[in-house]
Amino acid sequence: MPMTNSVFDKTEKGREEIATRKHHLAHRLRTLLLLFDGKHATEDILEKVSGIGLNHANIGELLAEGFIHITQTGAQESAETPTPQPPAQQQPEPHAGRTLANGESQFEAIYHFYTETIKSTIGLRGYALQLKVERAGSLDEFRALRQQYLEAVLKAKGSETAKALKMRLDEVLYLGESAPPLTTIAGL
Repeated sequence: MPMTNSVFDKTEKGREEIATRKHHLAHRLRTLLLLFDGKHATEDILEKVSGIGLNHANIGELLAEGFIHITQTGAQESAETPTPQPPAQQQPEPHAGRTLANGESQFEAIYHFYTETIKSTIGLRGYALQLKVERAGSLDEFRALRQQYLEAVLKAKGSETAKALKMRLDEVLYLGESAPPLTTIAGL
């Protein structure tokens, strides 16, 4: 099965792994799995993760283990099934490729921050928010979740925890730029 420019999406098993880590997928493969959304071609996804050494073989692993399935092959171009073109806003932003001191991309660092802190501070009540994090495909989409995330943390753990997490989140979301004020959370 040709993988060049094929489009893959997560299977139920893949979505379950993202939401619960039930299958204990290796961290690097989980990062790759996160990016499959049924919209972006394989080469676009591999370009995003090339800095951490992921390649076609890793996609093959996810496919063989049932975490992803093909929605369209690169060779399959007909009038019935046109090749999807990613919208302009889905293209990687200039900031998405920035590498942080620990070797992670900014995108990965934000994803890991949200994932780890939603689980540890909000728990199961954060499931819907975690799904939004999983669907985010750009820095702007992660930034759009900031307010909702902080409101949930405030409700679950109080203002001191929310203030501390806001500072950490803004560091990775904005990398030295000033963060915009929150619209409905007083005191943060």
